[in-house]
Amino acid sequence: MEDMDDKVHEECGVIGFYNNDNFNVASTLFLGLYALQHRGQESAGIAVNSNGKINYHKDKGLASQVFDKFVLNNLHGNFGIGHVKYGNLKNGGKENAGPIVLKYIAGEMALANNGTIVNAQKLKDELHNVGYMFQSTTDTEIIAALIARESIKNIPLEECVKNTMNTIKGSYSLLITSEDKIIAVRDPLGMRPLCLGKLENSYIVCSETTALDIVGAEFIRDINPGEIVIIDKSGVKSIQAVDSKKSALCVFEYVYIARPDSVIDGASVYRSRFEAGRILAQKCKIDADIVIGVPDSGIPTALGYAKESGIPYTYGFIKNRYVGRTFIEPTQNMRETAVAIKLNPMKDEIVGKKVIMADDSIVRGTTSIQIVKMLRKAGVKEIHMIISSPPVRHSCYFGVDTPDSSKLVANNYTEEGLRDLLGVDSLTFISLEDLVKTPIGIKCGLCTACFDGKYPIEVK
Repeated sequence: MEDMDDKVHEECGVIGFYNNDNFNVASTLFLGLYALQHRGQESAGIAVNSNGKINYHKDKGLASQVFDKFVLNNLHGNFGIGHVKYGNLKNGGKENAGPIVLKYIAGEMALANNGTIVNAQKLKDELHNVGYMFQSTTDTEIIAALIARESIKNIPLEECVKNTMNTIKGSYSLLITSEDKIIAVRDPLGMRPLCLGKLENSYIVCSETTALDIVGAEFIRDINPGEIVIIDKSGVKSIQAVDSKKSALCVFEYVYIARPDSVIDGASVYRSRFEAGRILAQKCKIDADIVIGVPDSGIPTALGYAKESGIPYTYGFIKNRYVGRTFIEPTQNMRETAVAIKLNPMKDEIVGKKVIMADDSIVRGTTSIQIVKMLRKAGVKEIHMIISSPPVRHSCYFGVDTPDSSKLVANNYTEEGLRDLLGVDSLTFISLEDLVKTPIGIKCGLCTACFDGKYPIEVK
């Protein structure tokens, strides 16, 4: 965790495809994973189901590194699931790459999950005590073991899943393939996104609508919190396994995690970030020459601020698309060099100017400090930093990888002290009250625990 940069990090992206036409299942899943790559860059995997027999390939690396034509052409099946994963120091091993594949009493099963089970250790201890041996350190394998244990009762797989939902607590968008079906499950609070689409007569379920777009599928609807969706040759069937009275989608999906071209639970991610910029412009009037955004999630906020304020927007940075994440570098000096390689200021556009710079969040502060130094070196006259989220003060336990609260810079400095630490002329965060207004048209509630510490599920 010491090597994280100044962002929170999403855990996973999932996709499932049930083929009722003549599509290549593995290739379709691969394209979907490509669109979900922003949700996890540590490993990628695909498992396809051929009449109950599961063929799979997974490894560490980006989807484009893990799969080639030879691999994809040898993954034969009628339907399947895919997974991209973000790894931290605790779970970055190859054995944790998804999907998780195992044999159980009814045959073979593959699972891909996005989320975190908060009572995982308790459940793992119980399973250890009855002889279960784990091959990974993922929550997904714990879920798989619980489903396998339920299958001893000789009940349908969806009933096994429903019973397991009463045992696990936390966040999950879970895809399962076994026998002749794909099962999609969203946790009772809907903390992680999951949606359903249709491609001709075939069905896709995935983390974000952008994966539907890339394969040419039509969006049908979001999977409801607490819902189990079963897809087989007869079509789509739904079971409302848990009748949740409230929902709590992670607000960071709109702030940073999701792609801007996605629509989640009725709200456009791009529009949400743009709206944050508009609100900041209304609440925080700054005398400046230009507005710029830190790529990529800061750009819609900058555009919103510019539109509302009348101050022109311009490119402040060029982003190198071929540089990996800076947090993987082993020393602070190397991380700082990596930031400089990733972003380069547009000197001709910013020299001598009073600049408003939009970014999505400040977590550790390390990358923000380096970006401000770049702008100063490039000859910027003033830097006014606007942030489209409140100060991050609390760790997440539901599928977003954040530092321990003691490492969160907002807990160690006042806003004035943080302004001085970053080296900016002014620093403005959007309020939590205003942030929750930004996902226009949202059809669910939001989890804001990383800002206010009000966790929707008790965490011990």
